[in-house]
Amino acid sequence: MSGTRIRPLREHDWPDVIAAEERAYAPSGLSEGGPALRSRHRASPSTCFVMEDADGFCGYLLALPYPLFRCPDLSRAGSDGAVGGNGGSNLHAHDLVIAERARGRGLADRLLLHLERTGREAGYRTLSLVAVRGSQVLWSRLGYRARPEVGLPASYGTEAVYMAKPLAPPSADTVPSPSRAEVG
Repeated sequence: MSGTRIRPLREHDWPDVIAAEERAYAPSGLSEGGPALRSRHRASPSTCFVMEDADGFCGYLLALPYPLFRCPDLSRAGSDGAVGGNGGSNLHAHDLVIAERARGRGLADRLLLHLERTGREAGYRTLSLVAVRGSQVLWSRLGYRARPEVGLPASYGTEAVYMAKPLAPPSADTVPSPSRAEVG
């Protein structure tokens, strides 16, 4: 982990980000492609990061404000009206990929901890994500709680699970439950 740094995503990072996303998600049909990834970044540049070390690109994380118990549809490249100022108090960790050469070094955890600090400093109260390809085990270890009652867009596949965790001060021990209007 020493020698790695996290910084805001910049224009010159896009070739690495798009290539890493395609390698990670295309085999399972979850790749969004460059236009969609760029739209997520445009929604909240201050919550999108790249990690690098002396050898260059190590990975990235794209996060954006999004209403709790909802998530972006992978099949839509642009804003569906729920991003930006409409995200309320929830920050959605939409996409995280660690480059193949940098895996096994705890960098995903480090990126998420950075996002949590950023979210707290910006006043977000919760952090959410969609666990795909069985990754809910990893996210549970990091304090995310599965919310299987939250309906997901079909673009995530049948095994995806919505998860959330509180970012509020330690006295807040639970994420609120969705209302019927928020689920689905």
